[in-house]
Amino acid sequence: RFVPGRMVPFSFPLSKCALWDPVPMGDVIGAHITYYRNPKLSLVEKTLRLAYRHAKQNEKKSFSCFLLGTLAVNEDGEGITLTIDRFDPGRDI
Repeated sequence: RFVPGRMVPFSFPLSKCALWDPVPMGDVIGAHITYYRNPKLSLVEKTLRLAYRHAKQNEKKSFSCFLLGTLAVNEDGEGITLTIDRFDPGRDI
């Protein structure tokens, strides 16, 4: 429900039965990304150097960070490309 100027939380009513049958049906299929597509990883050199420099300057043996990028299907439709082009050192908080 939308009320101008504020948001109102909503909830679903309680029910005693599920709306679908949870019993598995049919054959098992693979859902892994490499099952249907050929993956390719592309990493920008500047991002790798920045992450390496941050790791060397960090005093802790282990630290957390983020590598950000984009995932795209190739033009031929047969493969996917993960392009990592940004580095975020995160926060120590």
